[in-house]
Amino acid sequence: MRRKEGEHSVTPSSGNVFADLGLADAEERQTKVRLALAIHRILHQRGLSQRKAARHLGVNQPKVAALSNYRLDGFPVGRLMHFLNALGRE
Repeated sequence: MRRKEGEHSVTPSSGNVFADLGLADAEERQTKVRLALAIHRILHQRGLSQRKAARHLGVNQPKVAALSNYRLDGFPVGRLMHFLNALGRE
């Protein structure tokens, strides 16, 4: 069956956008995003400014800004887990 001009095919997701993009470290990237999302939600729920969050997590404000913007290259999974622990989560 031929597609009509302008039609697009749809490929179901694997559930991991990084794997769908063919990235070698897809599982680690997905784990980092999930952890960062959990951290961001907690900080938002507590109404913490980036400065206060930085003091609470033991990092500087630019690190919190990077984390809030999901720029996660400088954050190993273990460090993100440490942040969750510092926020009272396991």
